[in-house]
Amino acid sequence: MSSSNRRIQAALAQNQLTAISRQLEYKADSATRHKCFLSYHAVDAMEVLDFVNTFGDFFTPRAIGVSEDDPVIQSENNDYIMDRIREKYLADTTVTIVMIGKCTWARKFVDWEVYSTLRKDKVNRLSGLMAVQLPSGRASGAPLPARVNENVIRENGEDVGYARYYSYPASDASLRNWIHDAYLARQSRSRLILNGRARKINNSACS
Repeated sequence: MSSSNRRIQAALAQNQLTAISRQLEYKADSATRHKCFLSYHAVDAMEVLDFVNTFGDFFTPRAIGVSEDDPVIQSENNDYIMDRIREKYLADTTVTIVMIGKCTWARKFVDWEVYSTLRKDKVNRLSGLMAVQLPSGRASGAPLPARVNENVIRENGEDVGYARYYSYPASDASLRNWIHDAYLARQSRSRLILNGRARKINNSACS
């Protein structure tokens, strides 16, 4: 597939993700089907749509993220930006799933969405955090976004950080268990959160 066709297909997939998100916007989080914000690079929209179509019966997806045409990003007030991302995009989601493709690590808006995910104060409600490796991320050996990586910590083969990083799920049950673990982590692992890194200002080069 040519690069122009890939861009067209990605745009169409993103439109479908937006439509799915709006259709389910007012569906509440439940103990059996948590409401999850999907943070991803737009070029991976086709893979993210496949993920939603395959596993969407086991979580409620919200896949409308920050974009360049949002006036909120023009503010120089970091707290205001993070508060608005929580209010406008993460909304009533309880878990953020970062979809790891080849260049997800380079995208500044992914960092902002994770930053907001990990904040807890009088305005922001802490969310669980997990990352899932997309096929393109596996093929390219893509790194995690820095803020996610700081919270995915393994020692002696054991996960000891706030977040978890998983390969693409092999079963519905696996994904459901992972999401529920991230949901519970808001209480059980919140002391492990690392969120002191400055907000990413620019996209990094990635080809």
